[in-house]
Amino acid sequence: MKRLGQRYVQYVSRTYRRSGTLWEGRFRSCLTKEESYVLGCYRYIELNPVRAGMVEHPGEYRWSSYRANAQGEACRVLSPHESYRALGADEQGRQTAYRELFRYQIDPGLVDEIREATNGNYVLGSSRFQEQVAKALGRRVVRGRSGRPKKEIDTATDDLFGANR
Repeated sequence: MKRLGQRYVQYVSRTYRRSGTLWEGRFRSCLTKEESYVLGCYRYIELNPVRAGMVEHPGEYRWSSYRANAQGEACRVLSPHESYRALGADEQGRQTAYRELFRYQIDPGLVDEIREATNGNYVLGSSRFQEQVAKALGRRVVRGRSGRPKKEIDTATDDLFGANR
């Protein structure tokens, strides 16, 4: 079975001109506050093949949902998100508005936020949203600070022993 698996990976790598293991990396995701981030995530995902130099336009990538969202190509596995539906009153209006989102480069700061949240399995959204999720889950949902926590200074002790020795 090991030999069969190795040969299969070699076949896939040759056929699709790729390298590495077949299932390299792990699945990554993050909880996202939809009102302000979902369409940014759509753009980030659909522009990945462009950033990787695989295609020049997201509509050229075979596995992209861009063709369904922006060009109206039928796709049985997609169901439009409310944020996408809110782009226009009808399908034609939504497609036009969606194409318009891709006329400009995605903000590099947003790209960094999405990557950090996704790679760390953190919450993507405002600090208020992050606090709400942390409270509901009872755990940290954003990147922590490295190192030991700093001690709080006790002002009463400082007064007794002289803070400015």
